[in-house]
Amino acid sequence: MTNILRNFSILSFCLLSSMIINGQTEEIVTLEAEDCNIEGTLLIPDVNEKVPVVLIIAGSGPTDRNGNNSQTGDNNSYKMLAESLSEKGIASLRYDKRGIGKSSDNIVDEKDLRFDHFIQDAELWVRKLNKNKRFNEIIVIGHSQGSLIGMIVSQNKHVDKFISIAGAGKSIDKVLKEQMKAQPLFVKEAANPIIDSLKAGDTVKNVPQYLNNLFRESIQGYLISWIKFDPGDEIAKLKKPILILQGTTDIQVSLQDAEHLKLANPSAEGLKIEGMNHIFKDVEMDRFKNLATYSNPDLPLNVILVSSIVEFIKK
Repeated sequence: MTNILRNFSILSFCLLSSMIINGQTEEIVTLEAEDCNIEGTLLIPDVNEKVPVVLIIAGSGPTDRNGNNSQTGDNNSYKMLAESLSEKGIASLRYDKRGIGKSSDNIVDEKDLRFDHFIQDAELWVRKLNKNKRFNEIIVIGHSQGSLIGMIVSQNKHVDKFISIAGAGKSIDKVLKEQMKAQPLFVKEAANPIIDSLKAGDTVKNVPQYLNNLFRESIQGYLISWIKFDPGDEIAKLKKPILILQGTTDIQVSLQDAEHLKLANPSAEGLKIEGMNHIFKDVEMDRFKNLATYSNPDLPLNVILVSSIVEFIKK
């Protein structure tokens, strides 16, 4: 990870505001780096001793610090998780990814964005949390795409434990090819050569219009940088406690993905959570009902998710 951060310096880590709510201290903090400001929320239980702190890394797309997505709606999954952990004496930091929410100033243009940017941002948060004397342990929780980012960042010596929630078990090129199997033959035949080219590090011109959303030229550099990281390879590098969590009603990531991660690092703990979907809510395996939960912030979190995380952190 040190080579990734070679030319990436921190200017400051500022406390913007602080308030005490229900026995918890909530601080709005910002990480000022060379090319953008990343804003987050630090939630700390009101206790007179050092506590563990969790860094929550969001999944893909326009997902903010609370787990809300401008495309699918508000569900407050990360906010609820942070509050639930605080009630159990565990602090947390969740943040808006670059380009999202309050982290949308001075953003790298899409054609210049790389997967490494998200790794760098998370790594910098870990470094700053490590300097905070209120915490005695750092745990990284990576959700969905954030699972891959989290397992890379957790190779940092300052991270004590890693938790994957709904993390893919294969590299994104393999995931895309599996998704193409459900598409018409002409779509699959057009997409697979593009995926192969990106895997080889080569960009592709003249992408068919019906594939432009996935493979437009401006995003190909990002995809190339993402493809080079294989979740199985990265989680295998971790020599610290790992917990792999996967819900049985997740319509985005499968139980097989969790099994792939467990096989890659047999020392990891794995837990299948019955009835939990991709955003940590209880729902049956019905696509319409499942998607409806993505825009319902009033639904509570799956209780097994919270209890298993707390148990893993505190043991």
